[in-house]
Amino acid sequence: MKTAVIYARYSSENQTEQSIEGQLRVCEEYAKAHDILILNTYVDRAMTGTNDNRADFQRILKDSSKREWNFVLVYKLDRFSRNKYETAIHKKTLKDHGIKVLSATEHIPDSPEGIIFESMLEGYAEYYSAELSQKVKRGMNETRLKGNYTGGHLLYGYKKEGKKVVIDEQQAEVVRFIFEQYSIGVYVKHILLELDRRGVTYHGKEFGRSTVYNILKNEKYAGIYRFRGELIENMFPQIVPIEIFEKVREKVEKNHYGKRSVQVIYLLRNKLKCGYCGQSVNAECGTSQNGEKKYYYKCLGRKHNSGCKKSVIRKDILEKLVLDRIIRELNRPQIMQSIVANLMYIQEEQTKESSALNMIKKEKRQVDTALNNLVAAIEQGIFSNTTNKRLHELESKQEELEKQMLIEKSKLSVKLSEETIRRFYTEALKSEPQLLIECLVKEIILFDDKIEIQFNSPIKISPDESRGFTFYTEDIRLSYKDPHREDAIRIEVHFEMKI
Repeated sequence: MKTAVIYARYSSENQTEQSIEGQLRVCEEYAKAHDILILNTYVDRAMTGTNDNRADFQRILKDSSKREWNFVLVYKLDRFSRNKYETAIHKKTLKDHGIKVLSATEHIPDSPEGIIFESMLEGYAEYYSAELSQKVKRGMNETRLKGNYTGGHLLYGYKKEGKKVVIDEQQAEVVRFIFEQYSIGVYVKHILLELDRRGVTYHGKEFGRSTVYNILKNEKYAGIYRFRGELIENMFPQIVPIEIFEKVREKVEKNHYGKRSVQVIYLLRNKLKCGYCGQSVNAECGTSQNGEKKYYYKCLGRKHNSGCKKSVIRKDILEKLVLDRIIRELNRPQIMQSIVANLMYIQEEQTKESSALNMIKKEKRQVDTALNNLVAAIEQGIFSNTTNKRLHELESKQEELEKQMLIEKSKLSVKLSEETIRRFYTEALKSEPQLLIECLVKEIILFDDKIEIQFNSPIKISPDESRGFTFYTEDIRLSYKDPHREDAIRIEVHFEMKI
């Protein structure tokens, strides 16, 4: 008696288990009519036939080597495969084991003509699959160009309304917080601690380091979505301003794995440049003969033997020197007063006029007007399902806008006194050296006899005010023992600060 196994497959989640049941029923009827004994059944669910990466399909090929059956019975040949090249290869494998593929619904004569007919069916199956794929891709692309969501896992910070992706404000606030903190120099580990302290979770779990980095690198938060090289700007609403995103992207690229020591933090990393050859001065470490670790900064030109003779300088000495001078100069009364005064001014301006609050107020006025007009129409007897639906929509929108107004007002309700700002500023200078350098120091140029420090301006001030805030400090002379030389090196620091 002839023996066979049945292979059944459906290709997408949109199809159901009934598709498998129908295939099995037809195959069993065919086997009964042709006196074939079914020994086993192999089923692949929601698996494409355009490739052979299918668990039960591979199991058939493996089991065929046992030569325990004569046929692989399928509902149609396209259930076996939609790739004519793979079909030919796998049929050859089965044929070598004395096994033939049978179709329960396609009568293929066992003759030379049958070979041509079977080849046509296999070619048509592949053509159908390719054409369907092309149509689906074209349809998906049109959907994307219209700014409609094409499905899949939604990015944190967004939600779906109808066919559109909209901002999930609760999650978006977390995203903005992560970007803002990282942009001003806060380490990811400290961001994670703060999120944990606030009880903020990521889909019910604690935020992880990789999750935060993935958020920081995703340009969709800046409203940019690329698909196969094409820029689509109307898919994801912007959560993070482009200038903050670009600043964060630059910092992330600088701090990728391998650029930061896990054990030791170099405060001046990415800020130092050699005054002689112009190349960067990088963090280095070494071990002395007694096994003690030595940390220092070394010119990249000297390291690569390009002719630069810039001396290395110890990490602790250079960092203390720079930090002490920055703190000393920023604590000068006239600079402190100017910065605090400008911070107070900025706070007042933000309190007077919030663009977000004004936009919400404007939209609410429009909704209020539309709602009043609709109520007036209803009072005059104009009432239908359409007006009733519109009434509920406007009332819901009005309630939502009132909530948003309360949120924006609460952001502006807390005002800091001048004394609070001054105290926070003073304490921050002492307790957050990394943040201080990241925000204020643009570049440090090193020579053997002097150091030049260029500052970013922390606050924009008028030309009249800035005239008195460009100054030079006295030279500083410091002797220390260089770890690589026996003689003492004298360092003369020429410190220029422009605010």
